[in-house]
Amino acid sequence: MAHDAATKIWGTGFYVPPTVVTNDDLAKRFDTSDEWIQQRSGIKERRYSTAEDTPAAMGEKAARKAIEDAGLEVSDIDTIIVASLSPDHDFPGVACFVQHRLGLPGTACIDIRNQCTGLLYSLATADAFIRVGQAKHVLVIGTEVHSTGLDFSNEGRDVTVLFGDGAAAMVVGPTDDPKRGFLTHCLRADGSGAKQLWIPAPGSSYFPHRAPKSMYEDRSMYPQMNGRAVFKFACTKLPEIIGEALAKTGYGQDDIDVLVPHQANMRINEMVAKQLGFPQDKVVHNIQKYGNTTAASVGIAFHEAKQDGRIQEGSLVMLAAFGSGFTWAASLVRI
Repeated sequence: MAHDAATKIWGTGFYVPPTVVTNDDLAKRFDTSDEWIQQRSGIKERRYSTAEDTPAAMGEKAARKAIEDAGLEVSDIDTIIVASLSPDHDFPGVACFVQHRLGLPGTACIDIRNQCTGLLYSLATADAFIRVGQAKHVLVIGTEVHSTGLDFSNEGRDVTVLFGDGAAAMVVGPTDDPKRGFLTHCLRADGSGAKQLWIPAPGSSYFPHRAPKSMYEDRSMYPQMNGRAVFKFACTKLPEIIGEALAKTGYGQDDIDVLVPHQANMRINEMVAKQLGFPQDKVVHNIQKYGNTTAASVGIAFHEAKQDGRIQEGSLVMLAAFGSGFTWAASLVRI
């Protein structure tokens, strides 16, 4: 049975490992430079995890901060949704490990594998659960450890320089004000671009063994990206999906107070804002500090914008992301 309640963001939090890895640090490991990396991506540094900072462990730390920020107790959470492309283990999903760390036996656990759009797909799922009365307080987490799966050679440098580790969490729940909270979600995908940004191995498509020995020799166990194709597709689809979200709600781009895009490449976000005629000072950028944290990036950027006062009560905020799959998404939310 559908409920009248809309869904709002009650609290947010994030966690990044303490180890800072600068562009100059990477230049000691393979042929690159601070200037080259900044020019192409805007990234200055990123965080790398330790053995203790697994995706589940970081997810728990971010979650506890978000729950506290929401003014709730851990026991108030009735559903956990985790987005990650770098799970602690192949199975079970990260959500079950986070649930155990939080001490919430019996709580529903869901994992969503949508890479860079994972947090937005998760928020849309949480919103739907709350609106139909399936859940009341949903914990949504994006958490990634990239550093242990990158190719630190000259062959892999173009991808390796982009990624960092971190986790973000949001607690979402009902609001009686229909003009507040999430106003719409637009979710899209095009699987024809799946192999433009992917990790081929290991995988069950390999026979007779899902972890072929060749993956070490041909580097198929590392992320592979057609950078030009990704850049072009993102710069096309992000303005489209933002426009779609505005059209569905009747708002114009001038009504948006803050745009929080996925932090994949500062040049993509600058291009998208330019295409939309959107002021750069309304666009949240923090990729320079953290690199691309995939499912965590929108959540981290949102939290920092809230902390520094750019996002306030009453703000109209557009969340947007594009990533592997290809997948892309936008959510419009009134804080």
